[in-house]
Amino acid sequence: MKKVLYRITHWETWHYLAKYIPLSPAWLWYCLRARSMWFFTPSNPSLAFGGFEGETKKEMYDQLPPGSFPRSIYIDPQSAFDEVEKNALDAGYNYPFVVKPDAGMMGFMFRKIYTADDLQRYHAAMPVQYIIQEMIAYPLEVSVFYYRHPGQQKGTITGFLKKEFLEVTGDGQSSLLDLIVAYPRVQFRLEEMKNKHKQRLNDILPEGEPFILSPALNLSRGGRLISLEQEKDDKLLQVFDQLSHYTKQFYYGRYDIKCKSVESLKRGEDFSILEYNGCGAEPHHIYGNGNSLFEAYRIVLQHWKMLYKISRYNHQQGIPYWSYRRGMNFLKAAKQHFKVLKALDNSFEL
Repeated sequence: MKKVLYRITHWETWHYLAKYIPLSPAWLWYCLRARSMWFFTPSNPSLAFGGFEGETKKEMYDQLPPGSFPRSIYIDPQSAFDEVEKNALDAGYNYPFVVKPDAGMMGFMFRKIYTADDLQRYHAAMPVQYIIQEMIAYPLEVSVFYYRHPGQQKGTITGFLKKEFLEVTGDGQSSLLDLIVAYPRVQFRLEEMKNKHKQRLNDILPEGEPFILSPALNLSRGGRLISLEQEKDDKLLQVFDQLSHYTKQFYYGRYDIKCKSVESLKRGEDFSILEYNGCGAEPHHIYGNGNSLFEAYRIVLQHWKMLYKISRYNHQQGIPYWSYRRGMNFLKAAKQHFKVLKALDNSFEL
Protein backbone atom coordinates (compact mmCIF):
# COMPACT_ATOMS: atom_id res chain seq x y z
CA MET A 1 0.00 0.00 0.00
CA LYS A 2 2.88 2.37 0.77
CA LYS A 3 4.32 1.77 -2.70
CA VAL A 4 0.94 2.41 -4.32
CA LEU A 5 0.44 5.65 -2.40
CA TYR A 6 3.99 6.74 -3.18
CA ARG A 7 3.45 6.21 -6.91
CA ILE A 8 0.14 8.09 -6.88
CA THR A 9 1.66 11.10 -5.12
CA HIS A 10 4.99 11.09 -7.05
CA TRP A 11 4.13 11.59 -10.71
CA GLU A 12 7.79 11.32 -11.73
CA THR A 13 7.64 7.56 -10.96
CA TRP A 14 4.76 6.98 -13.38
CA HIS A 15 5.22 5.03 -16.58
CA TYR A 16 6.27 7.15 -19.55
CA LEU A 17 2.94 6.63 -21.32
CA ALA A 18 0.91 7.54 -18.23
CA LYS A 19 2.74 10.87 -18.07
CA TYR A 20 2.58 11.73 -21.75
CA ILE A 21 -0.75 10.40 -23.05
CA PRO A 22 -2.62 13.48 -21.72
CA LEU A 23 -0.33 15.61 -23.91
CA SER A 24 -0.81 13.53 -27.06
CA PRO A 25 -3.41 15.89 -28.64
CA ALA A 26 -0.76 18.65 -28.76
CA TRP A 27 1.71 16.30 -30.48
CA LEU A 28 -0.92 15.16 -32.98
CA TRP A 29 -1.78 18.80 -33.71
CA TYR A 30 1.83 19.44 -34.77
CA CYS A 31 1.74 16.33 -36.97
CA LEU A 32 -1.41 17.65 -38.65
CA ARG A 33 0.01 21.16 -39.12
CA ALA A 34 3.15 19.74 -40.72
CA ARG A 35 1.18 17.10 -42.63
CA SER A 36 3.77 14.63 -41.48
CA MET A 37 3.80 11.98 -38.77
CA TRP A 38 7.50 12.71 -38.38
CA PHE A 39 7.34 16.51 -38.27
CA PHE A 40 10.41 16.58 -36.00
CA THR A 41 12.90 14.90 -38.35
CA PRO A 42 14.36 18.16 -39.80
CA SER A 43 15.09 19.51 -36.29
CA ASN A 44 18.67 18.16 -36.24
CA PRO A 45 19.30 17.51 -39.95
CA SER A 46 22.49 15.48 -39.56
CA LEU A 47 21.09 13.03 -37.01
CA ALA A 48 19.05 10.03 -38.11
CA PHE A 49 15.37 10.64 -37.32
CA GLY A 50 16.36 14.05 -35.96
CA GLY A 51 17.82 12.29 -32.93
CA PHE A 52 14.35 11.22 -31.79
CA GLU A 53 15.41 7.61 -31.28
CA GLY A 54 17.95 5.18 -32.68
CA GLU A 55 20.73 7.61 -33.63
CA THR A 56 24.31 6.43 -33.08
CA LYS A 57 27.07 7.91 -30.97
CA LYS A 58 29.34 7.95 -34.02
CA GLU A 59 27.13 10.25 -36.09
CA MET A 60 26.98 12.59 -33.10
CA TYR A 61 30.69 12.55 -32.22
CA ASP A 62 31.68 13.06 -35.86
CA GLN A 63 30.11 16.54 -35.72
CA LEU A 64 31.56 17.81 -32.46
CA PRO A 65 34.73 19.89 -32.09
CA PRO A 66 37.91 17.78 -31.70
CA GLY A 67 38.70 17.15 -28.06
CA SER A 68 35.19 17.95 -26.85
CA PHE A 69 34.19 14.28 -26.44
CA PRO A 70 35.90 11.11 -25.14
CA ARG A 71 38.33 9.18 -27.35
CA SER A 72 36.36 6.28 -28.80
CA ILE A 73 36.81 3.23 -31.02
CA TYR A 74 33.96 1.22 -32.51
CA ILE A 75 33.84 -2.54 -32.11
CA ASP A 76 32.19 -5.06 -34.41
CA PRO A 77 30.58 -7.75 -32.21
CA GLN A 78 31.65 -10.39 -34.75
CA SER A 79 35.36 -9.60 -34.29
CA ALA A 80 37.58 -12.10 -32.49
CA PHE A 81 38.26 -11.03 -28.92
CA ASP A 82 42.06 -11.11 -29.36
CA GLU A 83 41.67 -8.61 -32.20
CA VAL A 84 39.40 -6.40 -30.09
CA GLU A 85 41.82 -6.27 -27.17
CA LYS A 86 44.80 -5.66 -29.47
CA ASN A 87 43.00 -2.79 -31.21
CA ALA A 88 42.15 -1.23 -27.84
CA LEU A 89 45.71 -1.48 -26.53
CA ASP A 90 47.20 -0.29 -29.84
CA ALA A 91 44.90 2.74 -29.67
CA GLY A 92 46.36 3.64 -26.28
CA TYR A 93 43.56 2.44 -24.01
CA ASN A 94 44.52 1.19 -20.58
CA TYR A 95 42.21 -0.42 -18.06
CA PRO A 96 39.88 0.83 -16.74
CA PHE A 97 37.74 2.21 -19.56
CA VAL A 98 34.04 2.22 -20.40
CA VAL A 99 31.97 0.39 -22.98
CA LYS A 100 28.50 1.10 -24.30
CA PRO A 101 26.36 0.39 -27.39
CA ASP A 102 26.94 2.69 -30.35
CA ALA A 103 23.15 3.06 -30.60
CA GLY A 104 21.92 3.02 -27.04
CA MET A 105 19.49 4.59 -24.62
CA MET A 106 18.77 4.83 -20.89
CA GLY A 107 22.19 3.47 -19.98
CA PHE A 108 21.46 -0.05 -21.23
CA MET A 109 24.72 -2.08 -21.30
CA PHE A 110 26.88 0.83 -20.17
CA ARG A 111 29.68 -0.75 -18.14
CA LYS A 112 33.06 0.08 -16.66
CA ILE A 113 35.75 -2.39 -17.72
CA TYR A 114 38.57 -3.05 -15.27
CA THR A 115 40.20 -6.23 -16.66
CA ALA A 116 40.64 -8.21 -19.85
CA ASP A 117 38.23 -10.78 -18.43
CA ASP A 118 35.57 -8.06 -18.05
CA LEU A 119 36.06 -7.03 -21.67
CA GLN A 120 35.93 -10.60 -22.91
CA ARG A 121 32.66 -11.26 -21.08
CA TYR A 122 31.14 -8.05 -22.40
CA HIS A 123 32.27 -8.73 -25.97
CA ALA A 124 30.90 -12.27 -25.86
CA ALA A 125 27.52 -10.99 -24.68
CA MET A 126 27.07 -8.00 -27.01
CA PRO A 127 25.10 -8.68 -30.21
CA VAL A 128 25.50 -5.15 -31.64
CA GLN A 129 28.26 -2.65 -32.41
CA TYR A 130 29.62 -1.01 -29.29
CA ILE A 131 32.16 1.61 -28.25
CA ILE A 132 35.32 1.38 -26.20
CA GLN A 133 35.80 4.77 -24.66
CA GLU A 134 38.28 6.41 -22.33
CA MET A 135 37.05 6.87 -18.80
CA ILE A 136 36.57 10.55 -18.10
CA ALA A 137 37.86 11.39 -14.63
CA TYR A 138 36.10 14.72 -14.16
CA PRO A 139 34.07 14.58 -10.93
CA LEU A 140 30.86 16.28 -12.06
CA GLU A 141 28.27 15.13 -14.59
CA VAL A 142 25.71 17.65 -15.77
CA SER A 143 22.82 17.80 -18.19
CA VAL A 144 22.16 20.88 -20.34
CA PHE A 145 19.02 21.28 -22.44
CA TYR A 146 19.62 23.75 -25.26
CA TYR A 147 17.75 24.87 -28.34
CA ARG A 148 18.35 27.52 -30.99
CA HIS A 149 16.10 28.63 -33.80
CA PRO A 150 18.13 28.22 -37.05
CA GLY A 151 17.39 31.80 -38.03
CA GLN A 152 18.85 33.23 -34.83
CA GLN A 153 22.39 33.60 -33.52
CA LYS A 154 21.65 33.01 -29.84
CA GLY A 155 19.91 30.03 -28.36
CA THR A 156 18.32 29.25 -25.00
CA ILE A 157 19.37 26.99 -22.14
CA THR A 158 16.13 25.78 -20.59
CA GLY A 159 17.56 23.23 -18.18
CA PHE A 160 20.80 22.79 -16.22
CA LEU A 161 21.15 19.87 -13.78
CA LYS A 162 23.78 17.79 -12.09
CA LYS A 163 23.48 14.02 -11.74
CA GLU A 164 24.14 11.73 -8.81
CA PHE A 165 24.51 7.95 -8.82
CA LEU A 166 22.00 5.50 -7.44
CA GLU A 167 24.07 4.22 -4.53
CA VAL A 168 23.92 2.99 -0.95
CA THR A 169 26.40 3.57 1.86
CA GLY A 170 27.67 0.87 4.19
CA ASP A 171 27.22 0.97 7.96
CA GLY A 172 29.58 -1.87 8.90
CA GLN A 173 26.70 -4.13 9.97
CA SER A 174 24.08 -4.42 7.23
CA SER A 175 24.41 -6.61 4.17
CA LEU A 176 24.19 -5.09 0.73
CA LEU A 177 20.74 -6.65 0.37
CA ASP A 178 19.58 -5.00 3.62
CA LEU A 179 20.86 -1.62 2.41
CA ILE A 180 19.13 -2.00 -0.94
CA VAL A 181 15.80 -3.03 0.58
CA ALA A 182 15.90 -0.14 3.06
CA TYR A 183 16.62 2.53 0.43
CA PRO A 184 13.39 4.22 -0.79
CA ARG A 185 14.83 5.16 -4.21
CA VAL A 186 15.36 1.46 -5.01
CA GLN A 187 11.89 0.23 -4.08
CA PHE A 188 10.65 0.19 -7.69
CA ARG A 189 13.86 -1.40 -9.00
CA LEU A 190 14.31 -3.98 -6.27
CA GLU A 191 14.26 -7.15 -8.39
CA GLU A 192 16.56 -5.58 -10.98
CA MET A 193 19.09 -4.62 -8.28
CA LYS A 194 18.91 -8.06 -6.65
CA ASN A 195 19.63 -9.69 -9.98
CA LYS A 196 22.44 -7.32 -10.95
CA HIS A 197 24.28 -7.71 -7.64
CA LYS A 198 23.32 -11.24 -6.60
CA GLN A 199 26.96 -12.26 -6.15
CA ARG A 200 27.44 -9.57 -3.50
CA LEU A 201 24.08 -9.36 -1.73
CA ASN A 202 25.46 -10.91 1.47
CA ASP A 203 28.53 -8.65 1.60
CA ILE A 204 28.83 -6.38 4.63
CA LEU A 205 29.94 -2.93 3.46
CA PRO A 206 32.36 -1.06 5.75
CA GLU A 207 30.93 1.99 7.46
CA GLY A 208 30.89 5.00 5.15
CA GLU A 209 31.79 3.02 2.01
CA PRO A 210 29.57 3.88 -0.98
CA PHE A 211 28.36 1.16 -3.33
CA ILE A 212 27.11 2.24 -6.76
CA LEU A 213 24.05 0.23 -7.72
CA SER A 214 23.88 1.51 -11.29
CA PRO A 215 26.95 2.77 -13.19
CA ALA A 216 24.80 4.89 -15.52
CA LEU A 217 23.69 8.30 -14.33
CA ASN A 218 20.52 8.25 -16.43
CA LEU A 219 17.29 9.13 -14.64
CA SER A 220 15.79 5.91 -16.01
CA ARG A 221 18.57 3.90 -14.36
CA GLY A 222 18.03 5.46 -10.95
CA GLY A 223 20.23 8.53 -11.24
CA ARG A 224 19.21 11.56 -9.21
CA LEU A 225 18.81 14.98 -10.79
CA ILE A 226 19.61 18.15 -8.85
CA SER A 227 18.78 21.59 -10.23
CA LEU A 228 21.54 24.03 -11.17
CA GLU A 229 19.02 26.61 -12.35
CA GLN A 230 20.80 29.36 -10.42
CA GLU A 231 23.99 28.72 -12.43
CA LYS A 232 22.48 29.53 -15.83
CA ASP A 233 24.04 32.71 -17.26
CA ASP A 234 25.42 34.26 -20.45
CA LYS A 235 28.81 32.56 -20.04
CA LEU A 236 27.22 29.13 -20.03
CA LEU A 237 24.99 30.03 -22.97
CA GLN A 238 27.98 31.22 -24.99
CA VAL A 239 29.62 27.78 -24.70
CA PHE A 240 26.58 26.04 -26.15
CA ASP A 241 25.95 28.69 -28.78
CA GLN A 242 29.49 28.01 -30.01
CA LEU A 243 28.82 24.26 -30.12
CA SER A 244 25.59 24.82 -32.02
CA HIS A 245 27.27 27.07 -34.58
CA TYR A 246 30.25 24.72 -34.93
CA THR A 247 28.10 21.88 -36.23
CA LYS A 248 25.45 24.11 -37.84
CA GLN A 249 23.22 21.07 -37.40
CA PHE A 250 22.38 20.70 -33.68
CA TYR A 251 19.40 22.89 -32.89
CA TYR A 252 17.39 21.06 -30.28
CA GLY A 253 18.45 18.56 -27.63
CA ARG A 254 20.17 17.70 -24.39
CA TYR A 255 23.91 17.48 -23.75
CA ASP A 256 25.20 15.10 -21.06
CA ILE A 257 28.63 16.28 -19.99
CA LYS A 258 31.37 15.47 -17.50
CA CYS A 259 33.32 18.47 -16.28
CA LYS A 260 35.81 19.57 -13.67
CA SER A 261 33.39 22.14 -12.28
CA VAL A 262 30.52 24.39 -13.32
CA GLU A 263 32.92 27.31 -13.57
CA SER A 264 35.33 25.42 -15.83
CA LEU A 265 32.41 24.47 -18.10
CA LYS A 266 31.41 28.13 -18.32
CA ARG A 267 34.98 28.92 -19.44
CA GLY A 268 34.74 26.22 -22.09
CA GLU A 269 37.52 24.24 -20.37
CA ASP A 270 37.93 20.80 -18.79
CA PHE A 271 34.74 19.17 -20.03
CA SER A 272 33.82 16.22 -22.21
CA ILE A 273 30.50 15.64 -24.01
CA LEU A 274 29.34 12.09 -23.31
CA GLU A 275 26.08 12.28 -25.25
CA TYR A 276 24.02 14.58 -27.40
CA ASN A 277 20.37 13.52 -27.30
CA GLY A 278 18.41 15.08 -30.14
CA CYS A 279 14.73 15.85 -30.57
CA GLY A 280 13.64 12.80 -28.59
CA ALA A 281 15.40 14.12 -25.48
CA GLU A 282 13.18 14.71 -22.50
CA PRO A 283 13.68 18.07 -20.75
CA HIS A 284 14.95 16.53 -17.53
CA HIS A 285 14.59 19.75 -15.61
CA ILE A 286 10.90 18.95 -15.22
CA TYR A 287 12.12 16.52 -12.54
CA GLY A 288 14.93 18.40 -10.84
CA ASN A 289 13.12 21.56 -9.73
CA GLY A 290 10.27 20.28 -7.56
CA ASN A 291 7.69 20.88 -10.28
CA SER A 292 4.09 19.78 -10.01
CA LEU A 293 2.72 17.63 -12.83
CA PHE A 294 0.99 20.63 -14.39
CA GLU A 295 4.18 22.71 -14.23
CA ALA A 296 6.01 19.84 -15.90
CA TYR A 297 3.37 19.73 -18.64
CA ARG A 298 3.78 23.45 -19.26
CA ILE A 299 7.55 22.98 -19.72
CA VAL A 300 7.13 20.01 -22.06
CA LEU A 301 4.57 21.85 -24.21
CA GLN A 302 6.88 24.86 -24.45
CA HIS A 303 9.65 22.59 -25.75
CA TRP A 304 7.39 20.86 -28.25
CA LYS A 305 6.31 24.23 -29.60
CA MET A 306 9.94 25.19 -30.20
CA LEU A 307 10.67 21.77 -31.71
CA TYR A 308 7.86 22.34 -34.21
CA LYS A 309 9.11 25.84 -35.09
CA ILE A 310 12.70 24.66 -35.64
CA SER A 311 11.57 21.70 -37.74
CA ARG A 312 9.19 23.80 -39.84
CA TYR A 313 11.89 26.40 -40.51
CA ASN A 314 14.41 23.77 -41.60
CA HIS A 315 11.77 22.12 -43.77
CA GLN A 316 11.13 25.45 -45.46
CA GLN A 317 14.87 25.64 -46.17
CA GLY A 318 14.67 22.38 -48.13
CA ILE A 319 15.19 19.67 -45.52
CA PRO A 320 12.41 17.11 -46.11
CA TYR A 321 10.29 15.37 -43.53
CA TRP A 322 10.87 11.63 -43.46
CA SER A 323 8.24 9.62 -45.28
CA TYR A 324 5.80 7.61 -43.19
CA ARG A 325 7.25 4.29 -44.32
CA ARG A 326 10.85 5.29 -43.76
CA GLY A 327 10.10 6.59 -40.28
CA MET A 328 8.01 3.60 -39.28
CA ASN A 329 10.65 1.11 -40.46
CA PHE A 330 13.39 3.01 -38.63
CA LEU A 331 11.34 3.24 -35.43
CA LYS A 332 10.46 -0.47 -35.47
CA ALA A 333 14.10 -1.42 -35.93
CA ALA A 334 15.20 0.93 -33.13
CA LYS A 335 12.61 -0.43 -30.71
CA GLN A 336 13.65 -4.01 -31.44
CA HIS A 337 17.30 -3.04 -30.96
CA PHE A 338 16.58 -1.46 -27.56
CA LYS A 339 14.38 -4.37 -26.52
CA VAL A 340 17.35 -6.69 -27.00
CA LEU A 341 19.66 -4.34 -25.06
CA LYS A 342 17.19 -3.95 -22.19
CA ALA A 343 16.76 -7.71 -21.77
CA LEU A 344 20.52 -8.21 -21.88
CA ASP A 345 21.19 -5.40 -19.41
CA ASN A 346 18.77 -6.89 -16.88
CA SER A 347 20.53 -10.27 -16.95
CA PHE A 348 24.18 -9.37 -17.58
CA GLU A 349 26.32 -9.27 -14.45
CA LEU A 350 29.27 -6.90 -14.65
